[in-house]
Amino acid sequence: MPQKRSRAEVRRSGRHRRAPDWVIKVGGSLGARPAPLRGLMETLATTARRHWLVVVPGGGSFADEVRRADRRFRLGDSAAHWMAILAMDQYGHLLARLGPGAGLVRSRRELAPGRLNVLAPSAWLLRADPLPHSWDVTSDSIAAWIARALRVRRLMLVKHADGFIAPDLSPRARRAALAGLGDVVDPFFARALGPDIGCWITRSQRPRRIARLIESGGRRGVGMA
Repeated sequence: MPQKRSRAEVRRSGRHRRAPDWVIKVGGSLGARPAPLRGLMETLATTARRHWLVVVPGGGSFADEVRRADRRFRLGDSAAHWMAILAMDQYGHLLARLGPGAGLVRSRRELAPGRLNVLAPSAWLLRADPLPHSWDVTSDSIAAWIARALRVRRLMLVKHADGFIAPDLSPRARRAALAGLGDVVDPFFARALGPDIGCWITRSQRPRRIARLIESGGRRGVGMA
């Protein structure tokens, strides 16, 4: 006869069967403006009490140092790739510090609803090694891969630009929309983004708009104006 599980065990198992609501990439360049970045992370931490959010950090000034080292020392694609991903971990520590109650996590097993999850992705990516080792792959593509791996249908890139890729476009229209983003995203992003994932690109200066977009579940016309 199977052993009866406790309520806590049932809740934990059910939690991991459900996908998070959003994956949100917070751009590294936002670190140049401490006050707005702090305001954004505080807003995300508050919103995460009601919606299951996973933040993927950019690389920011930490990744810029890797780029400079690569130019000086010709590190090679693989060394530069893993060093840049470690830069994302460093920025992740900063973001987790700015989000009240946020948890810094290193794998999907550590993700939990009810708090803001800030992913330090190096351990997970080192195990899976899913993406090309190239500067064509940045935190944009990594966030898209994370969303796909977690079966999340909504990806948000918080940058210094706005844009939207609907999840219900035809393949041809989707290719055109992704091409229209130009250098807002990295060159590999179109291949990393799952065909059933909607992508919202929004500016960090309006955290309330971001909160409205999350609350609406990404409904068109909400939070994008």
